Amino acid sequence: TTLEVLRQPLEDGHVTISRALNSTPFPANFVLIASLTPCHCGYRNDPRRDCHCSVPQIERYMAKISGPLLDRIDLHIEVPPVKFREITSDRTGEPSAQIRERVIAARQRQQQRFKDRPKITCNARMGTRELKQYCALDEPTMELLKFAMSDLNLSARAYDRVLKVARTIADLAGSEKITGDHVGEAIQFRSLDRQIWA
Repeated sequence: TTLEVLRQPLEDGHVTISRALNSTPFPANFVLIASLTPCHCGYRNDPRRDCHCSVPQIERYMAKISGPLLDRIDLHIEVPPVKFREITSDRTGEPSAQIRERVIAARQRQQQRFKDRPKITCNARMGTRELKQYCALDEPTMELLKFAMSDLNLSARAYDRVLKVARTIADLAGSEKITGDHVGEAIQFRSLDRQIWA
């Protein structure tokens, strides 16, 4: 399918076009932002409306996105419907300007980290060597990740993605060390790896 063709560019940052006897790589470094409804009718896990899909229908629907493609998507979360009182509430969250400052500081931290590696521009581009160097975990945090790997049946690729996201969460928090909280939050961003659809 068209979605499956995205696997190579998501992983490698380039796409290879093959014609006749020639193959030419082209840069394809992009951010994929995608959405899907939780089932065919769209009401799975909706507290206000009943889902009319059977378990086999939900499984067939979710099977349209392969495990290897999901492995290459760093963040996937379930977004519940927004309640009316939340839309009309006066309560405000963290101001955008404050978030912007945290993001700028995190990006500067990453630029400093990778200053001697010009091909690595951010945590998402780290390879195995950089993961070992910059994503070391203490024993309790490693145990948490080990449990999640087993319990959620995560792949080796998903393991790498969790570490990269945890490193970024730590950077946003201004922490040089990746803690269990950072890893736990990164694991929460792997909602499609969990068996919540059946």
